[in-house]
Amino acid sequence: MKKNIVLSIVGVLLIGGLSGYFYFTKNGAEEVQFRTEKVSRGDVQVVVTATGTLSAVRTVQVGSQVSGTLQKVNVDFNDKVKQGQIVAQIDPTFLEASVRDAEASLQRTTAQYGESKRSFERMKTLLDKNLASQADYDAALSQFESNDAARKQSVAQVERAKINLRYATIKSPIDGVVISRAVDVGQTVAASLSAPTLFTIANDLTKMQVQANVDEADIGKVEQEQDVTFTVDAYPEQTFRGKVRQVRLSPKVEQNVVNYTVIIDVPNPDLRLMPGMTATVTIQVTKKEAVLKIPTVALRFNPPEEYIEQRKDSSQSPGSGDDSARAERRKQWAERMQREGGNAGGDTQMMQRRTQSRGFNRVWVMNERKKLEPIMVRTGITDGTFTEVVRGKIVEGQEIIIGTIAQRSTSQQASSSPFNQQRQGGGGGGGGGMPRRF
Repeated sequence: MKKNIVLSIVGVLLIGGLSGYFYFTKNGAEEVQFRTEKVSRGDVQVVVTATGTLSAVRTVQVGSQVSGTLQKVNVDFNDKVKQGQIVAQIDPTFLEASVRDAEASLQRTTAQYGESKRSFERMKTLLDKNLASQADYDAALSQFESNDAARKQSVAQVERAKINLRYATIKSPIDGVVISRAVDVGQTVAASLSAPTLFTIANDLTKMQVQANVDEADIGKVEQEQDVTFTVDAYPEQTFRGKVRQVRLSPKVEQNVVNYTVIIDVPNPDLRLMPGMTATVTIQVTKKEAVLKIPTVALRFNPPEEYIEQRKDSSQSPGSGDDSARAERRKQWAERMQREGGNAGGDTQMMQRRTQSRGFNRVWVMNERKKLEPIMVRTGITDGTFTEVVRGKIVEGQEIIIGTIAQRSTSQQASSSPFNQQRQGGGGGGGGGMPRRF
């Protein structure tokens, strides 16, 4: 009886020990694996991206200054026109009648002018012989001057009527291509308040421009004569090139977002680009070729402290006095941050930002003891993915740490627990039970 009790107690303790072992093994510390990347050599360029719209360098909207019914439309979409070519004709019947009316009015005022002139000359002769009074002379002079002004006004009316008649014939002001036609034969044109647009003519489609909207955060990097590449949806696999011609000072505010218009000259010899296309623009600010570069993410990596190689004492290292002084300054800075409501993490991040603002950064490498050591480097330009290394004790092909991969070291052992075997349900394959997420 006692022997059975002892065996039962031993069995319970054994089962409890095994359960505790697997539990603490499963929930124990994680093994950290480091992601590495090799230092490479290549090109790094700083760019500004934006979107814009293609248009002709010179586009003219042809309208009408007189009202009437369109009698003829001589051009259509995509037609090439020359300067002075007749593109449309408004019915001139009413305008011709206005010219005849103005000419008749001029004839009447001219006759009145002649009569008043002869009367004034007779009155002047009588006044010289003292046969007429001064009042009669003044009245004749006033009538003569009034009729002279009426005659000049009639002359102006005739000229205005003739000009309106000429405006009924609409001509192209430039050489170009008709890209828009808004009217047709028989349509009435009303030009009472503003000149309606009848045609849109692009001067030369072999030379086009992109009006790109650049965000205010990037406009300071854009200058004239910078190289530009862009793509359009019509030809997604082809890259077009251009140059910045103008950075306009006038801002465009849309939904509290400030943009500036950048004009980019684009050659279009094969006429593949069309007005109105949307262009995805990349403006090249700076480019350096065949430079030493590292992944930008490596500059933001902060390793766990237990994996960092600890420096030796000052008695063992002749140059550790400077390190001790630096560590003391870091400690004082951390205490100051804590007094001001900061923390150690904020201290580290602030010091990193201060060094980065001066062009200095830190990368981590693994030594032969599987410990991490920092290397200070001076960085240059960056494209967001890679950063140029101007100076530092790293060489091409050297591996640097860019991140970590957390993986449980005893996951396979935990899956062999007798408690996990109950959840597997006898199924084949590896690793039954509840799936883990990493």
